[in-house]
Amino acid sequence: MSEILWTNVDEYLVSLFLPSDSALEETLNQSAAADLPPISVAPNQGKLLELLAKMQRSRRILEIGTLGGYSTIWLARALPSDGSLVTLERETLRAEVARKNIDRAGLGPLVDIRIGPAATTLQDLIDEDAEPFDFIFIDADKEGYPKYLELSVQLSRPGTVIVADNVIRDGEVANSTSADERVKGVRMFLEMAAANDRIEGTAIQTVGSKGYDGFALLVVTR
Repeated sequence: MSEILWTNVDEYLVSLFLPSDSALEETLNQSAAADLPPISVAPNQGKLLELLAKMQRSRRILEIGTLGGYSTIWLARALPSDGSLVTLERETLRAEVARKNIDRAGLGPLVDIRIGPAATTLQDLIDEDAEPFDFIFIDADKEGYPKYLELSVQLSRPGTVIVADNVIRDGEVANSTSADERVKGVRMFLEMAAANDRIEGTAIQTVGSKGYDGFALLVVTR
């Protein structure tokens, strides 16, 4: 098995289920032009997020990690016309690129981009007594995942779905002696989720055009 094969399979699946989408393609183009790292979710992963949010009948979505707005667009498309999405981005340049991409996709009125460290903006939402979110997507710095989980649960209700990306780290997640702070972060995140009696969940390994990784799928039960 090789990444070339995984990519070929991804391309085949995308050709079946995901027709050409100018808004999303331009989002990737503009993100590349702004020298943002090419770490957005793959198209079929973006579609999975949209479908999960739709299955949840989400009216309020929280995204931790905006980058150029690619996954934001997928998620916002799952919302009804009176829905809302709050997305958190630490870097101003990325937020500016994302705002243009989201507006170009016709989703601007649905999306609130908040700039600053995610732990701070999450706490701000808690302090504002924000209405609980129906769906939360975590795709930011891995070192921060444990704190993001702690704060996300406070912004949840019974039934809230939390998806966390990039938790397998090329298999290093199983290495308890890893010195990589990103691996340590996702291991602590997964252990916290497993130990939290308010959460039921699992984690899935994936392969594809983005390589070998995976995601955690959690449900807040009470």
